[in-house]
Amino acid sequence: MQSAPYRLESTWQPDGGPHGRFTFNLFNLSDGPIENFTIVYTSLTRVVDKTACENAVFVKRDANYHEFAPPAGFVLARGVCWTFTVGGLHRKAVHCTDGAKSAYLTLVDGRHVPVSVSDLLLEGRVSGPPPVLLPEGKLDLPFALQPWPRQIDAQPGDGFPVCLYPAPGASMDDLKAVDAIIALFRRLFEADHAPLSLAPNSQGRVLHMKQDATLEPEAYALFFSADDVSLSFGGAAGRQYGLTTLAQLLNGARREPEKFRFPIEGTISDAPRYSWRGCHLDVSRQFYPVADLTRLIDILAWLKLNIFHWHLTDDEAWRLEIKAYPELTTVGVLRSPDGPLLPQLGNGAEPVGGFYSQDDVRTIVEHGLALNVEIVPEIDIPGHNTATLVALRELSDGQEAPESYHSVQGYANNALNPAVPFTYEFLEKVFDELITLFPSPYVHIGGDEVADGSWLVSPLARKLMEKEGISGTFGLQSYFLKQIKAMLTKRGKKLAGWNEVAHGGGVDANGTLLMAWQSPEVGIELAREGYEVVMTPGQAYYLDMVQGEEWQEPGASWAGTVPPAHTYGYEAEGDFPDELKDRLKGVQACIWSEHFLSRGYFNRLVFPRLPAIAEAAWTPKSEKNWQRFSAIVGLSPKL
Repeated sequence: MQSAPYRLESTWQPDGGPHGRFTFNLFNLSDGPIENFTIVYTSLTRVVDKTACENAVFVKRDANYHEFAPPAGFVLARGVCWTFTVGGLHRKAVHCTDGAKSAYLTLVDGRHVPVSVSDLLLEGRVSGPPPVLLPEGKLDLPFALQPWPRQIDAQPGDGFPVCLYPAPGASMDDLKAVDAIIALFRRLFEADHAPLSLAPNSQGRVLHMKQDATLEPEAYALFFSADDVSLSFGGAAGRQYGLTTLAQLLNGARREPEKFRFPIEGTISDAPRYSWRGCHLDVSRQFYPVADLTRLIDILAWLKLNIFHWHLTDDEAWRLEIKAYPELTTVGVLRSPDGPLLPQLGNGAEPVGGFYSQDDVRTIVEHGLALNVEIVPEIDIPGHNTATLVALRELSDGQEAPESYHSVQGYANNALNPAVPFTYEFLEKVFDELITLFPSPYVHIGGDEVADGSWLVSPLARKLMEKEGISGTFGLQSYFLKQIKAMLTKRGKKLAGWNEVAHGGGVDANGTLLMAWQSPEVGIELAREGYEVVMTPGQAYYLDMVQGEEWQEPGASWAGTVPPAHTYGYEAEGDFPDELKDRLKGVQACIWSEHFLSRGYFNRLVFPRLPAIAEAAWTPKSEKNWQRFSAIVGLSPKL
C-alpha cells in the first residue's frame, strides 16, 4: 500500500499555555509545492483558544475536528517541513494517543488529500515505555478455567482424553448443545483440536448429561472419574456453561500440558455471582462489521457473560436502520470533509459511514440468543444526538441560538429538545421498530452527559418550563424521561439508562435499571433511591482507559489509570449496605471506541481486562485470585 504524500508529526510540550502546546511538523513528500491549502486533524485534545497558535491561522473547530491554514502567501516546497504550534488546549496531553488521530489537506482546487499521522511525542519529561501489565502468575490448581468456578474439588490427571462425547441415548437438546459448543470453539480457536465430539472415540471419555430441577437455570455441576464425566444442569444456560467449562479444561490441558491438566476425579459445583454480567460496545464512534460483533458475542459466551449492551447512537453517527426515517442512516452516518457531519476521531479525507440493517440486527440477536447472550439496545437520548439533529432538522427549535451550549465532548446544541412536539412523534416510531427487533425486556435510553444549560435559550423550552413549573436543564430532562419511560412501559419494555437518568427528580424507580459509571459511590446512592443498579465505574470497568501512567501507554485518562490488576481486584459491592445489595444486579464492562482505530488497539486495551470483569461477574470474592488469573488469561480468545 502506497503511503500518503504528506506526513504530520507532532510533539506535546508542557510550556506555552496552562495545558501546554502542540508543535506540528507537516512534511511535503509529494512531487511539487503546495499553497493556499488548509490542514485538518482530529484530536480528543481540543483547542479552545483559537488565537493561541503560531505560524498558522485558526479556521474552524467542531468537537474533535480542527482546521488550520498557513500564513498568507506561504508555499510549502517539495521536501520541506512547515512547523506551527497550537496552544489554548482544553487539557494536558498525558499519553501518546492524546494527539492527532488523523489528518488531511484540502488543496486550492478543493481536493482532499490524505496525510499520514505519527505518534504524539513528548518534550519536557521522560517518555517511559509501556509497563508490564501482567505477572507470570501462579496456579494453585492446574486447571485452565476463566471465570473460576464457585467451588472446585478435583484432582488433576496425568493425561487427558482426546475428546468428550455424549453417552448413548443423549437427548436431541443435549446433542444440539454439544454441537453449539463445538461450533463456538471452532470459531474462536480455528487451529486447535475440538474438545468435544458427537461421535464416540476410543481415546475419548463419555459425557453423561441430565437436567436437575434443584439447580438454578444458570447453575451446573460436574463429576469426574477416570472413565466418564457427568454434567448436571439447571437449564439450557447452565448446560452451556458446563460444556464451556469442559471445553476450557480440555483445551488448556492440550495446549499447555506442562502447565494445565484435565481432572481425573472430583467435582465442580458452579453458578454465577450476578445475574447481569455485561459488556457494552460503542459502535457510533467507530463502526464494527457484523462479523466483529458476532465474534465479540462468541467471546462473551466463552467467558460466561450474558449481556451485550449495544450502544447504537451517539453524536458521531446513528447506526440502526429505522424504516420510518431513512435519513438517519444516510445523512446521520456519513462523516466526510464536505458533509454536514465532519470527520471525527480518526476519520480523514475519505467519507466513512456504516450502519446495521434490520436484517443485520436480527442476525446478531439470534446469534446472541443461541449462546444465552441477551442483546440490550441503546438509543442515547436526549443528549449525544448531533447526528440525529443533522439528519432530521425538524427536531430542533429553529429559534434557539446556535452554539448556545456545548457538550463535554465539544458538540454544540446536541440534545433532543423536550419542548419540540416532533421529538415524541420521532421516538414513538423509533421504539415501535426497536421492539420488533430486540426481545430483551430492556431498552437503554442513555440519559447521560446532557450539558448543564441545555435548552435554556430555546423559546419553546422556556415556554414549556413556565407552563409546567420546571426549573433548569435537569428538571426538563426529568420531564422528558418520564414520558420516555411511559412510552416504553406501554410497549412492554423496561427502561435502562446511565446514572444521570436520576437527575432533576429522575423517573419512577420501579422497573428502572441504572448503570453507575461516574463513581462507585453513585451506585449506592441510586440503590438508596430505589433503582436497580449495574456497576460499571469508569475507574475500573471502562476498557478505553489507559493501563499505565507511562506516556507510551495508549488510551483515555479522564477516569485515571486502570491497570488489569485494579480491574480484577475491584469489588462492585464495595460499601453497599446489606439491605441494598439485592438492588445490585451485576457488573458490566464498557468499551468506548474513541481510541479504537485498529484491531490492535482494541485487543491491547480490552484484554485482559474483559476476562477480569467476567471473573468478577461470575466468581465469588472468596475464590478470586489475581496470580491464578494471570497464569490462565493468556488462553483467552481476542477479537
